[in-house]
Amino acid sequence: MPGHGSDLTRLRIALTVFFALDGFVFAGWVVRIPAVKEQTGASASALGLALLGVSAGAVVTMTLTGRLCRRFGNHRVTVVCAVLLSLSVTLPPLTHSVLALGAVLLLFGAAYGGINVAFNSAAVDLVAALRRPVMPSFHAAFSLGGMIGAGLGALVAGSLSPARHLLGLAVVGLLVTAVAGRTLLRHEPPVPPDRTRSRAAGAPRRTDRRTRALVIVFGLIALCTAYGEGALADWGVLHLEQDLGASPGAAAVGYSCFALAMTVGRLTGTTLLERLGRTRTVVAGGATAAAGMLLGSLAPSLWAALLGYAVTGIGLANLFPVAVERAGTLAGPSGVAVASTLGYGGMLLGPPAIGFMADWFTLPAALTSVAVLAGVAAVIGFTTRRAAGG
Repeated sequence: MPGHGSDLTRLRIALTVFFALDGFVFAGWVVRIPAVKEQTGASASALGLALLGVSAGAVVTMTLTGRLCRRFGNHRVTVVCAVLLSLSVTLPPLTHSVLALGAVLLLFGAAYGGINVAFNSAAVDLVAALRRPVMPSFHAAFSLGGMIGAGLGALVAGSLSPARHLLGLAVVGLLVTAVAGRTLLRHEPPVPPDRTRSRAAGAPRRTDRRTRALVIVFGLIALCTAYGEGALADWGVLHLEQDLGASPGAAAVGYSCFALAMTVGRLTGTTLLERLGRTRTVVAGGATAAAGMLLGSLAPSLWAALLGYAVTGIGLANLFPVAVERAGTLAGPSGVAVASTLGYGGMLLGPPAIGFMADWFTLPAALTSVAVLAGVAAVIGFTTRRAAGG
């Protein structure tokens, strides 16, 4: 069982690689959504329902994944889910109807949700062992992977079909999993200095009513954050193409700007948390994201919208990592599963809600809901500052 600094460093590197791979694969799918929409002939609302498959698959499997982590270990579940994620991303371009698209996205979402619970649980154990608030650094790797995946998608959008592009992502995913997965499979999760062996192994923890309530509070913050991330992932590119007349390549840059801003925000997240504490970080981040998304959704020009996307990314950067880390510290893999389930419930709500609002009003108006929920996250963080202890 790892306990020396070199073992913890290897585990940190391996987990960072898996976070980056998750973002890379997911962003690769995101930038091909407009092409798949055209291929299936889906309307905005129909596409929203199909995209619901990603979030539905994720939410349904998250509680189950928490149990699997306790039984088989966070590391093993992470590796298995990485393989499933890499394989399932190849399926959407093979569909030619909204129903078929929704079905394969359900499978893709299940793998995506599973790996998120598994590697976040593993990261919580490692953060506790290191005794530093480094959780944002793992999520920075996810954002960096997303930035690279989106940037690559922008480069190949005009030359490669979605099927060939996503097949290439699958090959990369399987190769990376084969290399980084060896480190995880060789080591058990570390035993933090202030925990018993049974807790480090993922045994269920007895939680009182106050602890369960706090886990739900952190889950609500994650929900508001994931709603915004999912909205920009699923609809941000389409907004730039459809409403601002951007080319497919330029529109793909929009998500890349968002991912880059989140990467920068999360790379500085440990310093922010050490200096400001969790409450101020959450409040400031929620307020910044709300202002950024109002600009990103309502700006009349492409460059102003891209700036708004970037500001939104900076604001949202550390909300989800803080929420998941606190929930995991309080209740182990079960806490991560609860917070993640509520968080991805935001993604579950986001795609169809924005799709229907886009049909009823306009897509820019629908995207302002991201600003509203970012503000809600800031309010929740401020009103629960004493109970949350930070």
